[in-house]
Amino acid sequence: MRIAILALQGAFAEHAVMLDRLGADHFEIRQRRDLERSFDGRILPGGESTTMRKLLTDLDLLEPLHRRIQAGLPAFGTCAGLILLAKAVEGGAPCFATMDIAVKRNAYGRQLGSFYTEADCKGVGTIPMTFIRAPYIEAVFGNAESLAEVDGNIVAARQGNQLVTAFHPELNENEAVHRYFLDMVKG
Repeated sequence: MRIAILALQGAFAEHAVMLDRLGADHFEIRQRRDLERSFDGRILPGGESTTMRKLLTDLDLLEPLHRRIQAGLPAFGTCAGLILLAKAVEGGAPCFATMDIAVKRNAYGRQLGSFYTEADCKGVGTIPMTFIRAPYIEAVFGNAESLAEVDGNIVAARQGNQLVTAFHPELNENEAVHRYFLDMVKG
C-alpha cells in the first residue's frame, strides 16, 4: 500500500512523519509526472485552500486527481483538504466537490482563534484535536456521515472512501485518525 501526499503547500511534511511512524509507504505529489506513480490513497493536507486550488489548476493536477477520487480512490482531507473535497463552500468556490458536505471557511476566526481539545470521533475513539484557522462542516447530506462534533459543530465526516477533519491530527502524537484512514485504504 502506498499513500500520495499532496505537497504543494501546507502541512504535508507532518503527514509524512505520521505515515512513517505507522510504517506506511508514501511519496509527495508536487507536479503532474508524480501522478504516474501508483498509489492506493491520497492525503490533502491543511494549508490555504484558495492557494492549493490555484496550484492544482496551474500544475494541471486538478482534473486527474478529481477523476481518481470519483473513481473511488481513498482521500483524506485535513482542514484545507476538507474544503477542497466539499460540494458547498461558504466564502469560496468548490474545488473537487466530491463530498456531500457544506463547509464554513475560517469558521473559528483568525490565528488567535486556534485551539486544542479532545473529543470522541466515531470509529476512532477519543482523540486530540488541534484547530488552526479551521473550517467546520455546517451540514452533511446525501451519503456523508458526521463522525465528530465540537461545541455543536461537525469537525469530522466520512463518505465512502473520503474522510475529512477540520482539525490537524498530524500535529499530535496520536496516530488513531491516520490508522483509521489506512484501514479505509486497505478495506
